[in-house]
Amino acid sequence: MLLPLSLLFVGAVLVSNGLWMLGKIADREVAVINFVAAGVTGTVALLGMIHAVDSSGVRDAALTLLFTVTYLWVGVNRLTGADGRGLGWFSLFVSISVVPEAVRTLTSATNPMDLWLGLCWVAWSGLWFLFFLTLALAKPLGRQTALATLASGVLTAWLPALVMLYASPS
Repeated sequence: MLLPLSLLFVGAVLVSNGLWMLGKIADREVAVINFVAAGVTGTVALLGMIHAVDSSGVRDAALTLLFTVTYLWVGVNRLTGADGRGLGWFSLFVSISVVPEAVRTLTSATNPMDLWLGLCWVAWSGLWFLFFLTLALAKPLGRQTALATLASGVLTAWLPALVMLYASPS
């Protein structure tokens, strides 16, 4: 299961991006973790596509690639100095696209892990929507978006990844 691997790097990139948005990390420096996270999530998605035996495997890979493209785009923007409007509009596309996954996961949840994952999709959809508002519409929500990015990184990715990586084998 590659979920803890992906989540660890999603946590790292979200925390780093949140700190960058608060002015704690330089543009060119934060690009590194965005490219690394894109590489990890892209590899996980590629492996998922190769091993997919049904539509759920393809869906999982497609959803993972939404993260990958986001991190690639952030990294490129940080190196080129782009204003992020394109990323903002892409973030709206992603925010809307993951809502069905949040609903599907929450309505079919049979255990705490399923419920947690459904709530993560809700949080990620909201975070992408904040990026849309901040980048595409230039709403003055930079600090709020940074804090939401940090919180999302810790609560939906980093801590859960650590729990999964160090949990007792079942």
